[in-house]
This record gives sequence, structure tokens and C-alpha cells, in this order.
Amino acid sequence: MKKIKLLSAMLLAGSLFISCSDDDDSTPAIVNEEELITTVKVTLSPEGDGADITLQLQDLDGDGSDKPVYTVSGSLAANTVYDGSIVLLNETESPAENITLEVEEEGDEHQFFYTVGTGLDLTTEYADLDEDGNPLGIEFTVTTGEASTGTLTFTLRHEPKKPNDDTLNDAGGETDVEASFDIEIE
Repeated sequence: MKKIKLLSAMLLAGSLFISCSDDDDSTPAIVNEEELITTVKVTLSPEGDGADITLQLQDLDGDGSDKPVYTVSGSLAANTVYDGSIVLLNETESPAENITLEVEEEGDEHQFFYTVGTGLDLTTEYADLDEDGNPLGIEFTVTTGEASTGTLTFTLRHEPKKPNDDTLNDAGGETDVEASFDIEIE
């Protein structure tokens, strides 16, 4: 009977020793949580004379039931070059958190893509690069052509393939935010 108790005690002690071992060789995985982006604000400033045009997507409840609100402050002028910039905000916090700073800091893991809809006569060009010399897209230029209408879509991809051919199909990665605006060129 003593042998059974002793054997049981040895098995119990052995299992406790194994299950409580300290494994210092592994490091905990660093989790980079996605930030909530409630607002995308694109500012287009014409080179020369003219007022800035603002494109804004605002979705203050994030993935909630309220629909996002899209605003475009005016039409673009034909045959004009605009300097563009994008600001991303989390307005559920007070003061609002500027997510653009994180995207810029982690530039090698992000890229904006610009998709020009059928019929809209404009082109885009990157004006900033990440630390590896690949396009980032927080700053860009828009060159308008003749009078036309269509959509201009801004898509932020997380962990795209870099370098890529500046298209969403080639880039891969995951979409952090996408905003499509109805644009008119006069």
C-alpha cells in the first residue's frame, strides 16, 4: 500500500514539475492591433490660384449601424495640378487620435492606392516614399484633364507586397480603409 501511495506521489510531483516548467527560450508574440479609422480627410490644393478641395469620409461609430458620411467640398478645375495629402483619424477618442502618424512610422508595412473610375479624366502620382524607397502615398499629386465625372477611390493596404506595380491586384495585403468619392472636373 505504501508503494502505491509513494508511486502516486512521485507521478503527481513529476506532472507538476513538467507542467510548471519555465520556458525562457520563447518570447511572447508582439500583437499590433489595428487602429480604428473613423475619418479619412483628403485635401487637394491647386498649384497656383484656387481654393482647396476637401474629400472626407466620416464614420464615427466605426463598424456600427450608422452609415458613413461622404462629403466633397467642390469641383476640381480642368487641366490643373493639385498637391494632395491624406489624414486618418480615430475620432472616438478625445482628442482625436491621428492614425496618419502610425501609418507614416510603419511606412514599409503600408501603402495608399488610388483608383480612378471610368470616365474621370485625371491621373495620380506618389509624392512620398517609405524608408525603403517604395511609394507610401500619404502625399501625392492629382493632375486633372478635361471636364468629366467619376469616382476616385483611396485604399490603404496593410502589409502589401513592396515593390509592386501600384495596383491593388499586385499588392495583396489587407485593406485598412477604403473611401470612394464622386468627383466632378469642370
